[in-house]
Amino acid sequence: MNHRTPLTHLQRLEAESIHIMREVVAEAERPVMLYSIGKDSATMLHLAKKAFYPAPPPFPLLHVDTTWKFRAMYELRERMARELGMELLVYHNPEAKALGINPFDHGSQIHTDMWKTQGLKQALDHYGFDAAFGGARRDEEKSRAKERIFSFRTDQHRWDPKSQRPELWHLYNGRKHKGESIRVFPISNWTELDVWQYIHLENVPIVPLYFAAERPVVDRDGTLIMVDDERMRLRPGEVPMLKRVRFRTLGCYPLSGAVESDATTLEQVIQEMLLTRTSERQGRMIDHDSAASMEKKKQEGYF
Repeated sequence: MNHRTPLTHLQRLEAESIHIMREVVAEAERPVMLYSIGKDSATMLHLAKKAFYPAPPPFPLLHVDTTWKFRAMYELRERMARELGMELLVYHNPEAKALGINPFDHGSQIHTDMWKTQGLKQALDHYGFDAAFGGARRDEEKSRAKERIFSFRTDQHRWDPKSQRPELWHLYNGRKHKGESIRVFPISNWTELDVWQYIHLENVPIVPLYFAAERPVVDRDGTLIMVDDERMRLRPGEVPMLKRVRFRTLGCYPLSGAVESDATTLEQVIQEMLLTRTSERQGRMIDHDSAASMEKKKQEGYF
């Protein structure tokens, strides 16, 4: 009698993600993996390695860079590209660069739209990619909760939440008209806790900012902002103070809030996740711009 060992929860999630990646490579003409260097990107990249082993993943990495990421993120980006032997494409929106768009003078909304949304649309058009893997998850935010794994975009990269295809029985229809593209989310069904447990079990390399350490921060409107380089503009009366903090989510450093924590190991981070009752994106200032902020950004072309 053949006794099969049932798959664990994480093994089922891993198998689903690998299936999605292989399906995209089989259907798309020119796929790419968006690599923003956070924990979700790290998990997605690790899954891609497994999906196509022993060959390297058959698509490049694309980082749509805002020039305002944490220094530790840039260090990991270069290291991972070297170790994996994958092509790393880094794209900067030339218009945002020429205008000197930054989070201090222009605010989070314009900064995010110019560097990320418009930059991503430009990059996909520039390189001719028709499918882009992204590390978004349903549990992050309400607009992402209703988005399909295969998220179809118009030739203007716009998303229509009222026009989505069914994905019954893990069957994905990748057919599209000329000029249209697909954003694909292989870890859509994962939770933040799933991601951390997988990183722990698989020893996935991540940015050290996810672990607690003494770091210089300022308390700005109730959010702890890390002073990562000399470009950080202090308000009158602000003085950086050392606090033991870590980050649950990473983006542009002036727009990413830290949380006070003593979690210095993956086991301790997971323990925090089991006890926390707040969203990881609570520290993302770009999500506080307006009600339904994320859905509006996605309709305009954000990943």
